[in-house]
Amino acid sequence: MAVFAYTAIDRSGRRTTGTVPADNKAAAMDQVLGQGLSPVSIEESRNGAAVAVTVNRPPPTRVPHSAVESFTRELANLLAAGLPLSRALHLLRREVSNPGAKHVWSRVHDDVVGGQSLAEALAKWPKVFSTVYVAMVRAGEAGGFLHVVLQQIADFRTREQELKGKVKMAMVYPCVLAFLACAVLVFLLTFFIPRFSTLFAQFGGNLPLLTKMIVSASKWLTQYGIFIAVALLILGVMARRSLTSESGKRFMERAMLRTPVVGKLAARFALVRFARMLGTLVGAGVPLVASLRVAREAIGNQTLSDSIAHSIEEVQRGTALSKSLSADPLLFPPSVVEMVAVAEETGRLDKELMRLSLAYEGELDRGLRMLVALAEPLLLFIMAGLIGTVVIGMLLPVFNLQDLIK
Repeated sequence: MAVFAYTAIDRSGRRTTGTVPADNKAAAMDQVLGQGLSPVSIEESRNGAAVAVTVNRPPPTRVPHSAVESFTRELANLLAAGLPLSRALHLLRREVSNPGAKHVWSRVHDDVVGGQSLAEALAKWPKVFSTVYVAMVRAGEAGGFLHVVLQQIADFRTREQELKGKVKMAMVYPCVLAFLACAVLVFLLTFFIPRFSTLFAQFGGNLPLLTKMIVSASKWLTQYGIFIAVALLILGVMARRSLTSESGKRFMERAMLRTPVVGKLAARFALVRFARMLGTLVGAGVPLVASLRVAREAIGNQTLSDSIAHSIEEVQRGTALSKSLSADPLLFPPSVVEMVAVAEETGRLDKELMRLSLAYEGELDRGLRMLVALAEPLLLFIMAGLIGTVVIGMLLPVFNLQDLIK
């Protein structure tokens, strides 16, 4: 255990000094705060009799999105109430119940108390705080409106989770139908058809071509099913690795954008995220170029982000934002460009961008509903076609059963 020397301000406003034994700086901070003092600085005493002991903390566990959202919103409220940043982080660390969040909040608190900015402390945890999150916090610290930015981040994350939830919910039913179709088809080929094959073999004769193909597929699946499953698993792992690479991601993004209905929905999803982020940043007072750079990262589609990079270059040359955005009609339709142009002239860019995000989020929701409405009968038709083909193929010999017996 080490000894920490502190300098603090008591309730009457007088400066006081002292020492406390603690395992680390965070524990020393807790003791000083427990005495009703406001710490100014805390440093480990090199002349103390105690010897510092290194405490091995377990690696941080996964922090849920709800904990990050709660941390952001509560920190914004505490800072708006006038609490110092170190005190607010101490309270949040003390009150959180999730062990992973408690570990991360404690580390962030220690780094801030040690003299780092909040953005620098958060940047050490990229799996918890995204680059967009850190960039917004850095802008808020630089502009002196950190609590405003944190509140906007919390609202932004809430809307983002709602939007992603709509997309996931829209994909549930089609995925269930596809899984059921595959399961039924495998059951027919491995359990049902082999029994018919034995029956047909007893009669001899030539089977219809469709029946032969189905019986052959059943034999292959029965005899080599394990090898086929292993091969599919290996192909899936290889495909996943290739798609996580930069070139693989771009290939999938371009393929998705070229798909008639899905491509438009993907572009609308990117537009909603971009407009909401840019409107939030501009409304918080962040300069336009810096806001564009941060909002570009929020799109989530590298192919569409490239057009924003071009827009940033144009804006830096003095081109109007609306004109720079018109170069990509897929992401920014002409109606959006016109509304942005009017908003720039009237000085209501942030409000218009937020209105656009809400309007196109509604359009995205309707598009997802329509996609699901089209996917359901299409998948049912495919499912019925596959199963019906198998059933018909196995019933065809029955029609010629009398001839086979003779």
